Amino acid sequence: MRTQVRRLGRSRFVRYALVSLAALAVDMGVFLVLLKLAVSATLAAVLGYAAGILAHWLASSRMIFADRLAAKGAGRLRQQSGFLVSALVGLGVTGATVWLCGLAGWDARLSKLAAIVLSFQLTWLLRKHVVFRPIPRAI
Repeated sequence: MRTQVRRLGRSRFVRYALVSLAALAVDMGVFLVLLKLAVSATLAAVLGYAAGILAHWLASSRMIFADRLAAKGAGRLRQQSGFLVSALVGLGVTGATVWLCGLAGWDARLSKLAAIVLSFQLTWLLRKHVVFRPIPRAI
């Protein structure tokens, strides 16, 4: 059992999911507070997602992809820019999903859950294969 738990802890995907869950807590906290303040569901979803982006970068770059983190300078700036672009793609998916589901008459919280699933899958793939692709080692 301990071996299985250790193996899960070494899984990049599991760590990414846990960091995403923490960032989601920030996201959902902001989203729910803004809904209580009568902010539109779409704007609340976008602002909540944006609040989670910073938390996710800090944790992702240090706890998940530390072995793929570029050195400070141009390489790091490219990664940060790529991370931001992936987040903006996720943000677009989030906003569009909540908006479209709202048009269909869905409850805002259910719309947000659908957006979470779609955005999570897309940003995981972008970050794993594009933003934090393995750094080529000099031979």
